[in-house]
Amino acid sequence: MVCTTVRKGTECPFMSAKGCSYNGGVCHEVVEQCGGCNKSAEFETRWYCSAFPQPVLKWKSGKCNLATHVAAVATTAKAKVNPIKASKRGKN
Repeated sequence: MVCTTVRKGTECPFMSAKGCSYNGGVCHEVVEQCGGCNKSAEFETRWYCSAFPQPVLKWKSGKCNLATHVAAVATTAKAKVNPIKASKRGKN
């Protein structure tokens, strides 16, 4: 249904015929870690996340999985090389 509380005019899965069914009945503002994310949008002079109603919960245990401005750090682990097998491979 279309939101009638904070993000007026946008589709919201928490809206029902009785109003907003989310905890507290309203969406919460973005936190400072959300700065620069493509999912944050301005509604009535305040910034809200367009993907999640309470962004502070997404950042509680580390990085938000919906954040578009945070790059995932790829770690490459070096494989252990057996020195005996490596010496045999070099004698072709």
